[in-house]
Amino acid sequence: MSIEQEKKFLQEAEAKGLYSCLAAYTKLSGPGWLQSAITLGGGSLASSLFLGVLAGYSLLWLQPIAIILGIIMLSAISHVTLSTGQSPFVSINTEINPVLGWGWAIATIMANIVWCLPQFTLGTAAVTQNLIPALNNTGGKVFVVLTLLIIAGIVIWAYDRGNKGVKIFDLILKIMVGLVVISFFGVVVKMGTAGNLAWGEIAQGFIPNLSLLNQPDEVYTSFLNKTGDFRAFWEDKIVNMQRDVMIAAAATAVGINMTFFMPFVLLNRKWGREHRGLAKFDLWTALLIPYVVATSCVVIAAGSQFNGKPESAYQDYENRILHPNLVKGYNQFITERLELEFGKDQFSNLAPVQKKEQFLAVPESDKQLAAMLVKRDAFNLAASLESLMDNKTFSHYIFGIGVVGMALSTIIILMTINGHAICEVLGKPHKGPAFLTGAYIAGIGVLGPFVWSDAAFWLAVPTSILGFTLIPVAYLSFFLLINSKKVLGRERPKGLGRIIWNIGLLLSLSIMGSAAFYVAWNKSWGDIPFGRIALIGFGVLLLIGHFALQNKKLGKKMEAMDMKLQQMKKQLEPKSK
Repeated sequence: MSIEQEKKFLQEAEAKGLYSCLAAYTKLSGPGWLQSAITLGGGSLASSLFLGVLAGYSLLWLQPIAIILGIIMLSAISHVTLSTGQSPFVSINTEINPVLGWGWAIATIMANIVWCLPQFTLGTAAVTQNLIPALNNTGGKVFVVLTLLIIAGIVIWAYDRGNKGVKIFDLILKIMVGLVVISFFGVVVKMGTAGNLAWGEIAQGFIPNLSLLNQPDEVYTSFLNKTGDFRAFWEDKIVNMQRDVMIAAAATAVGINMTFFMPFVLLNRKWGREHRGLAKFDLWTALLIPYVVATSCVVIAAGSQFNGKPESAYQDYENRILHPNLVKGYNQFITERLELEFGKDQFSNLAPVQKKEQFLAVPESDKQLAAMLVKRDAFNLAASLESLMDNKTFSHYIFGIGVVGMALSTIIILMTINGHAICEVLGKPHKGPAFLTGAYIAGIGVLGPFVWSDAAFWLAVPTSILGFTLIPVAYLSFFLLINSKKVLGRERPKGLGRIIWNIGLLLSLSIMGSAAFYVAWNKSWGDIPFGRIALIGFGVLLLIGHFALQNKKLGKKMEAMDMKLQQMKKQLEPKSK
């Protein structure tokens, strides 16, 4: 179906009534599924899992609200893009602030390249640990990452081919998102049928409750009562961790690169004003539903297996042998607790044998809290489900498929976004060699399984700070654009519609802005308060960009006035003769 046929099809469906309209929207959906593919990645998985670990079912409401706020903003981006038919990057640079536009693009490119690394790591780990353990060696990992890269490269090549390729691209991503949702939903259904879920508590968890921002989850009360003089230490630790994971989960629902991707997906499809309703429908269905189902299922599974259960941190609870990947995190908690008791310098000066003695002497209540708070990963969750799922195969294969689907779909979208971003900053058409080169640059993520553990500190911190900082900035940009008569003209929302738009956008901006600011402000690079430096520096650049743009606009006005004067002078000259 050509774009003209598509527009005619939409107009006819909308004229026939609601059901025909919804059927047409469902048939033509696509961009929302692509947004699902990127947001259902390793960040969402990690946040969802740790939400369940820390608070059980109490924070099930958080991610649905976060994605709704993100969808409001993505809907605004879609409205502006489809109304103007031009790149928002250009609109922001010429009408809002060039620092916002270029910062938006640079942050997106950095995020794409850096976050491909852990996605390849996640996908490779799922294959080698859950699906095909025989490949859990260097040669096997090389084979897996190259396979993931080749699959991603072929899918992106199809996307670049145009209309048919885009449809294939959409179909593949829909299948992957479907696999993710079905896998995690299948785990919860299996747990539910086995009678291992408290459905009343789960339902209550979808009711917003902000109490965990300043007090520990009730599950910790009995353990805290036994910690004596160190109760305040553990309470502060729990509250800070709850607050951090809540903010991280909200911030990862819609990332900076998602806001960059949406406009170019729409422009690449040659969508116009006629597609505005379709674009919004697509976001509210293809993005909202899969995200809420998948993340909620992970929270439920993690909450049921880990929350308030110190024994879940041990592979042999009777002999107190921790799972190997949890030892480092557990020891860090106990070390901080002992440093508080003895003094940091005094404890660090103890001999290794003395430190070991103090570790063993820590009261059981403190050890239990440390065991409950240590971060788990998807593979801990899969292992914990073995006894519930009747056999090891179901838990590991179903979870493994879900994680691979998450990783591969996110890799594909990150590489695709990078192709669009590189084309945009170079001023090149979003197709052909420039697009493919930009996309394949992000394929450097194949190094992830081999370097991510060492590189994470140096790459993740500055990238996450820049990305988090730019989220509210991007949101602010689109809030200003949708209210700009100069940009939208007659397409600017009016009356009640404009009021509704602004309420939703201001709510999204305030909540996500606060979360992003908190995360960025408290980020450090070793002992360097990198987040605060970055925020202040970016604020200075914004001011410079603002005045530079105003001077440029003033210069253009002066040039226009000068031209008018010159024209008037020429018109008057013959009369004077």
